[in-house]
Amino acid sequence: MPSDRVAPGPDAVLLDMDGTLVDTEGLWWQAAEAVAESLGRRLSPADVPHVHGRTVEDVAAYLVQDEPAGHPVPDDVTERAIPDDTAGRAFSAVADRLTDAFAARVAADVTVVPGARELLDGLAAAAIPTALVSASPRRVVDLVLPRLDHPFDLVIANEDTARGKPYPDPYLEAARRLGTTPARCVAIEDSPAGVAAARKAGCHVLVVEPQHGLPSLDRVQGVCAEPGPVGKLARRER
Repeated sequence: MPSDRVAPGPDAVLLDMDGTLVDTEGLWWQAAEAVAESLGRRLSPADVPHVHGRTVEDVAAYLVQDEPAGHPVPDDVTERAIPDDTAGRAFSAVADRLTDAFAARVAADVTVVPGARELLDGLAAAAIPTALVSASPRRVVDLVLPRLDHPFDLVIANEDTARGKPYPDPYLEAARRLGTTPARCVAIEDSPAGVAAARKAGCHVLVVEPQHGLPSLDRVQGVCAEPGPVGKLARRER
């Protein structure tokens, strides 16, 4: 890890992508909505917890299994079973269609969240390692990376861990590959699934809202000095 840092702070900052660095959550919802409609389903606000921040596999399984809208998502989420045989082929087809629909929308239009480039530039200047930790497929992540124009030390996409968010696996893997522990990392997230993953991993967490932009470098560096693993809502400093 870099040893020439003067300011105290985390060993690494682990950043979610969709809804945190780029405003793509609406594109993901549009993709899920289009695929659901092709299956004869119409998504509603009750379906948001099953889509927002979820992996392609989670959403595909949700649509294939036709889970009732509004079914509660517990804090300690249990692993969703992937269907076998004929249902399994249907699941794979839906997952592929979700990826295609999302990738097409991201390729056409990606908006970087206010403050994202400033924070990334500040982290680079402070020599703080960064990892992009995304629930999106590598294909989608690769479409977004050029727009961020930042030399991430590590990129974790959906395919890089056996289980995705809300499981802690992506954040545990990021900390492991960076040679540190989650307790020495700050995770920046926007979705309940992502926050749950970072919390379970033991990271300090800043929860952001796209309309408020990203926190300042000082805010991120100060999180490790706060008690407990979860930071407060990060509103953009003006």
